Amino acid sequence: MTLSAEIIKENIQTVKSAVADAARVSRRQADDIRIMAVTKAQPCDVVRLAIDAGITLFGENKVQEAIDKFPIPDQRSYELHMIGALQKNKINKSLTFFSMIQSVDSISLAEEVNKRAAILGIVVPVLLEFNIGEERTKTGFLPRETVFLPQAFSSLHNLDVQGMMCIPPYIENVNEVRPYFAAMRSLFEMLGDREPFLNHFKVLSMGMSHDYKIAIEEGATMVRIGTAFFGQRR
Repeated sequence: MTLSAEIIKENIQTVKSAVADAARVSRRQADDIRIMAVTKAQPCDVVRLAIDAGITLFGENKVQEAIDKFPIPDQRSYELHMIGALQKNKINKSLTFFSMIQSVDSISLAEEVNKRAAILGIVVPVLLEFNIGEERTKTGFLPRETVFLPQAFSSLHNLDVQGMMCIPPYIENVNEVRPYFAAMRSLFEMLGDREPFLNHFKVLSMGMSHDYKIAIEEGATMVRIGTAFFGQRR
């Protein structure tokens, strides 16, 4: 299917309506949930159509693809987040190109990002990526490591840790994913009540095209939508 402005606008409206319904279930307003358009492998013309349709938050998985596709920050009227695995040799490019890095998945990566941000004299907004399903094929902090994180991040002053992100196991029956989202919300609330995260935690990024409604019902404040907007990747 060839994407057109009309199709993208219709898909966006469908998702927004579903987000509003799910927000009501969790006793929130639709505006409490931020909707990210994930444009991995989508061409520049699709990105432009999404911008024209009112999308103000984008996510990319690869640093170089994002650099090739998006203008520099000063020329954007929207946010662009890094949501894929961040290689250490791409940190320098990422720090000044993305509005936020959602995929800080280890202490070693956090320390390296903090060190390079300090050299540049900037504070970088980040999320902590959790491997909530403890899957061997995925990276991320494990739930049992949560107890060590406040101390580990207490000296990383060039990171503004604004919350958490996860990709739960893919399960066809979305209701079976619900316990993972509920567990993430519990970890989010627990960490958010402790220094140095106190008063900083505001983003719980979880839920994609397959399961975003369940994620919102369980407390997500941001969902990452690709297929539901743009169809299967080309």
